[in-house]
Amino acid sequence: CSVAQSVAAARALAQAQGIDYTPNGRLATNLILACENMADHLSHFYLFFMPDFARADYRSHDWHAQTHERFAAQTGSASRDALPARAEFLHITGLLAGKWPHSLALQPGGTTRALEPRERIRLQTIIFGFRRFLEQTLFGDALEVVAGLDSADRLNEWAQRHRDSDFGRFLLLADRLKLDRLGRAAVGFMSYGAYHIGEARSAPLFSPGVWDGGYAALQPEAITEDISHSWMHAQRVPRHPYNGSTLPDADAANGYSWCKAPRYAGRSLEVGALARQLVDGHPLVRDLAGASGGNVRNRVVARLLELARVVPAMENWARELRHAQPYCNQGILPTDGQGMGLVEAARGSLGHWLQIKHGRILNYQIVAPTTWNFSPRDVNRIPGALEQALVGTEVGVDGKDTVAIQHIVRSF
Repeated sequence: CSVAQSVAAARALAQAQGIDYTPNGRLATNLILACENMADHLSHFYLFFMPDFARADYRSHDWHAQTHERFAAQTGSASRDALPARAEFLHITGLLAGKWPHSLALQPGGTTRALEPRERIRLQTIIFGFRRFLEQTLFGDALEVVAGLDSADRLNEWAQRHRDSDFGRFLLLADRLKLDRLGRAAVGFMSYGAYHIGEARSAPLFSPGVWDGGYAALQPEAITEDISHSWMHAQRVPRHPYNGSTLPDADAANGYSWCKAPRYAGRSLEVGALARQLVDGHPLVRDLAGASGGNVRNRVVARLLELARVVPAMENWARELRHAQPYCNQGILPTDGQGMGLVEAARGSLGHWLQIKHGRILNYQIVAPTTWNFSPRDVNRIPGALEQALVGTEVGVDGKDTVAIQHIVRSF
């Protein structure tokens, strides 16, 4: 997630400098970040998640032969369809940022790569090509129709009519294997908000906030990191990232993970596409999670729903880019100061916290989405989302039937 990390770093620096993005810079940043996130969702579905259903563990099921032909790792027909579509889509980053990964075009005040009119046409063509792949292959339906599904009943009706689409195939497997009962965690959900659009004070495409049976506004000051069960030292109590430290200690007495334990007002939270759509209030995800909480099926549904919601937004952002208008504001780093950069990567909420003293970096702490979801227990011995989701999973005699564990871990 090099783009997400770059955007978070740029936002932290922008806050420290007290500058805002230009309109073109904001749109270009959205497009670059969305390109990486949507490519990640596509890769997750076709290359990591669905191939598990083609494994020999499922050979006794009547759907296995067809699933194996379509989704088997490396040899399935799905990868031959998805990989060229993904490769073409990633040309967006080449146009807007020069290269991927590790572009230097993402800066505190916007981006450094201005588009010519013919390049904007090329950008729009690439996005349209990706839409066509999604509509013809992944969904078998218009993106707006998928994004408009507003309840579990409507999703089930849609799945019956689109069994030949890859999303339809997943929904069939999810129903047969009861994936809505697998990988549940009794935690809340958080999103930093995604894709800042329009002017600086306008609402982003996906709202920030916390969902724990109801919506609450995001309060970044409520975030702390606990290392009581991590291979870390020199931090005796949970601290906000501005005051945190990252000093490894492989001999820490109670440690069992290199992850810290991020908490929000002391609560363990899940982040990711499911959290983003819950916080944003999408009716389908609210209905699914209201009935069965966070689980394997709902996490995958939310990822694919984001493809249907974000790609049309990308089309709009490409149209809104203005020729001969600036893409980046310039700023001066302060001698002393601090800044916070919050962004949504494909896997969830990513935060950078920077402190500057006498013109040098005093402290720089990063809390990644994986740290939220894969966190160990905290000082109160409350585990993170994945650890909770794994508890009680049926693994068969002597733990040999581990495919359920693969589904749960991959769902995060």
